[in-house]
Amino acid sequence: MTTFTTSDNVSLFYKDWGSGQPVFFSHGWPLSSDAWDNQMLFFGQQGYRVIAHDRRGHGRSEQTWDGNNMDRYADDLAELFEHLDLRNIIMIGHSTGGGEVAHYIGRHGSSRVAKAVLVGAVPPLMLKTDSNPHGTPMEAFDGIRAGTASNRSQFFRDLTVPFYGFNREGAAVNEGLQESFWLQGMQGGIKAHYDCIHEFSEVDYTADLKAIDKPVLFVHGDDDQIVPLAASAELAAEIVNDGILKVYPGGSHGLAQIDADQFNADVLAFIRS
Repeated sequence: MTTFTTSDNVSLFYKDWGSGQPVFFSHGWPLSSDAWDNQMLFFGQQGYRVIAHDRRGHGRSEQTWDGNNMDRYADDLAELFEHLDLRNIIMIGHSTGGGEVAHYIGRHGSSRVAKAVLVGAVPPLMLKTDSNPHGTPMEAFDGIRAGTASNRSQFFRDLTVPFYGFNREGAAVNEGLQESFWLQGMQGGIKAHYDCIHEFSEVDYTADLKAIDKPVLFVHGDDDQIVPLAASAELAAEIVNDGILKVYPGGSHGLAQIDADQFNADVLAFIRS
């Protein structure tokens, strides 16, 4: 296992394969870098250096009690990028990982970044408020907290159904994908998972989006049952200075796995543009 120790003495697992321009992947909650298997193989075969980490408390990284917040997540990326001396990075973030990418740039600048891709990402704000009427009510996030705290094993299994759109008519249920989701989730620590719910639901990333001065591709499914399009990518693409929005008709929250070939092709075209 390849690990890196942060300035606050936390061991983070990461993968670093191939050579060429670096493409860095930030995973969603409650997953790990394994969620990007398809993309890491594809882009590595296209001649890119592919890197992905397990966020602190997730996957094979150290299970932390404290520090499970977006400021620290962004600092972890900054320290890992410096450790690996990554430059001209293509940053790709899914869901919570999209917030992580945005907050990294907002907090540490874009000097090491070439472009960013946010897929099914949470920015600018998931929580429903008076100024964000299309957001998700707090009761839904309280339900995620309750499910995680009381029986996260069953909760993670159940979550795969709306996550990948397996509850839609005609959907081909992929049990292997469900099992992979569950396994990745159960590798992580419950305290980190519990704390991270606040980070993807209540953190406002508007200022981070405004700070992004590199091209951004937003990819989102119009049937995303986890991060609704109207409260996320549709708004975020208007906030960033140079944003492109690509909507997948019928696309789920897990479209990078369900529609991997199309997603990979779209991201490759964006990188090369």
